[in-house]
Amino acid sequence: MDDKQFRRLLEYLDLSWAGYRKVRKGVKKRIARHMEGLGCHTMDEYLLTLEGPPALRLECERLMAISISRFFRDRSLWQTLEDMILPEILKRNLDSVRVWSAGCACGEEVYSLKISWERLRARHSQMPLLDLVATDLNPLYLDRAKSGIYPRSSLREIPEEIRPTYFERQRGKGHFAVQTFLKDGISWQEHHLLSDPPENNFHLILLRNNLLTYYKEEIIDPALKRVATCLTPEGYLIIGAREKIPSLPAKLTPLKDHPCIFQNRH
Repeated sequence: MDDKQFRRLLEYLDLSWAGYRKVRKGVKKRIARHMEGLGCHTMDEYLLTLEGPPALRLECERLMAISISRFFRDRSLWQTLEDMILPEILKRNLDSVRVWSAGCACGEEVYSLKISWERLRARHSQMPLLDLVATDLNPLYLDRAKSGIYPRSSLREIPEEIRPTYFERQRGKGHFAVQTFLKDGISWQEHHLLSDPPENNFHLILLRNNLLTYYKEEIIDPALKRVATCLTPEGYLIIGAREKIPSLPAKLTPLKDHPCIFQNRH
């Protein structure tokens, strides 16, 4: 598959060439295997086939997804979450704190948040419930997330001395399993970012795994507006550190010195 054919597929799916330019090699291989499995020899045949059952297009979109994540990726952001964002939310004396991790991939971000929450618990006598909704388009990623088992490389941002508190080493595999208590209070759901949000009234939404990078600008704007409607007044939206957003809903205000963190100023 050459770049011209790949661009046609991106155009069909409303995806951005700029977003895929550096990662296209691996994605093209996945799509080529999908085409072969469907008996499609040309891009014309493939696009015509994708016009058939909706499940085929969804399968293609899952193959186009890029998952790049590990525990506490972008450590400075997590420090800001622990030192500023979560403590500010806790001051509101809520019965429960609702968080949505959109495009959660294999769950590293979700469990990172649970670890940050547990670390805060050690400093606060009373904590509200944490109601965490984790969504992704790919059910295979969600299955891995639910299992909570990860290679050592995913844990490289976590100091060795605290790993036993949150992880259990898997015998002979070089893998680690999250402790059972970290799995409490998480609702894993299959969800497409471009569809209606799974729920609403979130105090914090994490949209960090470069989800917006791969869509055309005209697709990003309405998607962001839908996401913004799910925030509570004064709720926070956090995007990827390298995301470039063409425009933002007016009510979302970037925090000073934190260009990837926005607050819903109602």
